[in-house]
Amino acid sequence: MREETVFGDGQEINGERPTESPSSSLTPVINLGGKHPAGVSDDNPPSNGGLVAWSQVVGSFFLFFNSWGIVNAFGVYQTYYEMDLLSGESPSNISWIGSIQAFLLMIIGVMTGPIYDAGHFQALVRTGSFLVVFGIMMTSLCTRYWEVMLAQGICIGLGSGCLFVPSVAILPQYFTTKKAFANGIAASGSSLGGIIYPIVFQRLEPQIGFAWATRVLGFLALALSAISLSLMRIRVLPREKRAFLELAAFREPPYTLFTVSSFFAFIGLYTPIFYIETYAIQEKIMDPKLASYMLPILNAASIFGRVIPNFFADKTGPLNMLIPCALVTAVLSLCWIRIKTTPGLVVFAILYGFTSGTFVSLPPTALTTLSPHLGVVGTRMGMSFAVSALGLLIGTPVSGAILNSTGQFLGPQLLAGGTLLIGAAFLTASRICKVGPRPTMKA
Repeated sequence: MREETVFGDGQEINGERPTESPSSSLTPVINLGGKHPAGVSDDNPPSNGGLVAWSQVVGSFFLFFNSWGIVNAFGVYQTYYEMDLLSGESPSNISWIGSIQAFLLMIIGVMTGPIYDAGHFQALVRTGSFLVVFGIMMTSLCTRYWEVMLAQGICIGLGSGCLFVPSVAILPQYFTTKKAFANGIAASGSSLGGIIYPIVFQRLEPQIGFAWATRVLGFLALALSAISLSLMRIRVLPREKRAFLELAAFREPPYTLFTVSSFFAFIGLYTPIFYIETYAIQEKIMDPKLASYMLPILNAASIFGRVIPNFFADKTGPLNMLIPCALVTAVLSLCWIRIKTTPGLVVFAILYGFTSGTFVSLPPTALTTLSPHLGVVGTRMGMSFAVSALGLLIGTPVSGAILNSTGQFLGPQLLAGGTLLIGAAFLTASRICKVGPRPTMKA
């Protein structure tokens, strides 16, 4: 059995039992002997609950809030920049800011995954928290396109990337049969962030201006980052150093097909999220004030879409839950073409928010089940997220370019629906390679 280091209280390290303290349950055992101590055994499995385990979920919730939550909130900045600060830029150029932010969030998982596996969890969270808060504060000072790109696109993107892999890789260390449910609760933080950040900005910007409205978001991110840093502790540390890449994983068809599926799905996934407000205004479906609530409505529905499917995924398997959600999301994207009324767009936002939420909450759990052991979870997540990031990078700018050249939303809507359908097909192939075609098999 692979030897690992266990962080926690009351465990023997190199034959000695560490001194217990009132805060020992939240404090990592520190080895100063130069070697990683022996650890995990059958007598010391994950607790699958308890105060310490659920504290990690709370901390992970706020990491999602400050990473994916900020990405999910970019739609409000897309609309504001098109109409005010960067009105001289095309929708495609503006969407590059959000796309690069999301791209960096996932692509640097190639580096942060192995760094996490090496035990540098706290360093990643501290670095990520600083970059996110610093990027938001610098965005408040921006007046030109390249300044916004550097601050909001690159700086926040890098910071979010440092937070993402730790937020999902730590939970399997504390949960066994409740992994998907715990991850769903944590991932719902990104949906709540996608509600809070846009509403706070929309309500404050007319009163105190762009700069201070953005700074308020920075102070909020700072406070929530402090909560995560105070609660989260790594429990299991691999004894061996991990490589930045594990290319052998791509020789496993289920893993490879799952990664290809994520690439295509993320090309189309964020088109409605980035453009739903602009669509509502330009198509004269609703006035700008009401349209500004479409993104928060979508993200509010996503909270339930990240918790409820994950609850059932612990019983059915993550792939079995992700496949139907991916298919419904694709169909909804195509139905978006015919929606021209306020009630219809509201219903679309709710349904799309619910089904699309699984694309953030379930893949980490699925990748855990597609990994041979926890020691390579961080590396494998990083590689898969890096490929998915390429889809995120090109998806919304291509949609923006089509919109700019045609003046119509039909092209972006077809692109979103088509790529999501392709993603659902590859996801189904991954499941078949994993457990076979029988629908009753847990996967």
